[in-house]
Amino acid sequence: MLDFNFSEMAVVALVALVVIGPKDLPKALRVIGYWVGKARGVARQFRAGFDEMVREAELAEMEKKWQAENERIMREHPALSPSAIAPALPDADPAPDADQAPHDDHAAPVMVETPVVAPAQLPAEPQQPDKAAS
Repeated sequence: MLDFNFSEMAVVALVALVVIGPKDLPKALRVIGYWVGKARGVARQFRAGFDEMVREAELAEMEKKWQAENERIMREHPALSPSAIAPALPDADPAPDADQAPHDDHAAPVMVETPVVAPAQLPAEPQQPDKAAS
């Protein structure tokens, strides 16, 4: 975009030193740095806004494609009426036949034996080192 080589930068620095003077040069460079930072911030904000608009346009285009694909799939596979769809699970309470005796599957489970719960054992006292052996 902007092409500055070393010789051009040296000429600009020399002219700035002569015109502004060594006393006010640091203040001038601070002001220039401030405005360059502001310009970069505005450029960054503009670029981010532009990228966001492009991203939104791409998302809208993808949503249109997905909608068209969904419509195509729905045309190829029309929805069935609720009576044509077989239930996934059998009836919970089927009607008992006249020749079969009803049985109760929903009774409480039968425990074979009662579990034994023993109290936890306390740890044994630690053994003292044998002082007589030393």
